Amino acid sequence: MSHYDDVPLRFPEGFLFGSATAAFQIEGAAAEDGRTPSIWDTFSKTPGKVWNGDDGDIADDHYHRWESDLDLMSEMGLQAYRFSISWSRLLPHAGSVLNQKGADFYSRLVDGLLDRGIRPIATLYHWDLPQELEDQGGWVARSTAERFAEYASVAAGVLGDRIAAWTTLNEPWCSAYLGYGSASHAPGRTEPEGALAAVHHLNLAHGLGVQAIRAAATNDPELSVTLNFHVPLGDDAEAKRRIDALANRAFTSPMLLGRYDEDLLADTREVTDWSFVKDGDLSQIHQPLDFLGVNYYSTVTVRMWDGEGARERNDGHKDVGGSAWPGSEMVDFLPQEGPYTDMGWNIAPESLEDLLVSLSEQFPGQPLVITENGAAFADEVTQTPDGPRVHDADRVRYLRRHFAAARCAIDRGVDLRGYMVWSLFDNFEWGYGYSKRFGIVRVDYDTQERIVKDSGLWLRDLVQAHSATVAA
Repeated sequence: MSHYDDVPLRFPEGFLFGSATAAFQIEGAAAEDGRTPSIWDTFSKTPGKVWNGDDGDIADDHYHRWESDLDLMSEMGLQAYRFSISWSRLLPHAGSVLNQKGADFYSRLVDGLLDRGIRPIATLYHWDLPQELEDQGGWVARSTAERFAEYASVAAGVLGDRIAAWTTLNEPWCSAYLGYGSASHAPGRTEPEGALAAVHHLNLAHGLGVQAIRAAATNDPELSVTLNFHVPLGDDAEAKRRIDALANRAFTSPMLLGRYDEDLLADTREVTDWSFVKDGDLSQIHQPLDFLGVNYYSTVTVRMWDGEGARERNDGHKDVGGSAWPGSEMVDFLPQEGPYTDMGWNIAPESLEDLLVSLSEQFPGQPLVITENGAAFADEVTQTPDGPRVHDADRVRYLRRHFAAARCAIDRGVDLRGYMVWSLFDNFEWGYGYSKRFGIVRVDYDTQERIVKDSGLWLRDLVQAHSATVAA
């Protein structure tokens, strides 16, 4: 039992309940209608990079099944749907010439959402950089941030009369440190200085993108960014400070305060001199946001390595040899107490509550939205007289307790506006391929059959009840 089991799930009027996906993970149609390869197409087709050699060529076939998928969202009562746009579907060959077929797909998707009364939240970048931009340097190159601003302007020109809210970047921590530091994500580079350059150029892309959307959109949308926050635990204050600086404040300080913190610069001075930060960059990055997107899954327990014995590297990500922590490789990531999800991540809803309160205190007046929270479990399909069902009690329990943690944060004064469950569908889980299932809707990858899991039905009931207590 958890004390969260007794928290009434009553949320303020206007609180937004939804779910989230990402283009590469669900769309498929990888080479159709003008789309060109992204770094994840290349990475997934490189032997040994992704479990079982899986790729995103078909995924959930959402590109062809979008209309029935929207019907399913409507039946589940979703009030909002957070999706991402494939940069290389909208602007193939990393160019500035619009691919009309790509634009038409996203226009149909957005119109279909609006027709069903579902609020569209569009993410511009969920890790799928066009391969041709990676060939020109990727996020290590400043030019990629400038090209992102062009892309943002084009996307807002196509959809900027209908999108309710835009998110510039999803989890730039992963893009920079896993893509260019540890090599566990595309493009698979191990360049400590390059990872920090990518941090800055992603920050710059965000700021330029916000300005581009504001200039091109015609419906006064909300602007946001989504960050995956690390919650460092343990008794070692220095280790926690270092991880907070590198994982969290490397993004929040420039984006929300207009600076890079001195301790971050000091921690990384042997890796880089930060000369890629040019005059005026921080003012470009520091743009007002309508809400800050918060992605939360688990915590990390850290301490400084004492130089003796084997290193502990339980940071929740695949260990492929490189470091996701440039300048702080001496920090140990310790095993944590369970229970765990199928990803091996610890389940700690109390840390979601603490994180939301901490962000509210650090950035007073900044509204927050949980843009991702969910769990992978090894689901099983049960045949019943009413048809196949997925009784995912662990996921229902997980969601119930995390929604309760969000409710408690609101009670402590946090301006939390919404909650997007990750993920709507089982999908391509990056380096884990199709081996991990996060969805509240099961996808049979052979037949593409969708089954709403008990967790999806639970969310439907929560949305319907809205301000009433929902029992798990």
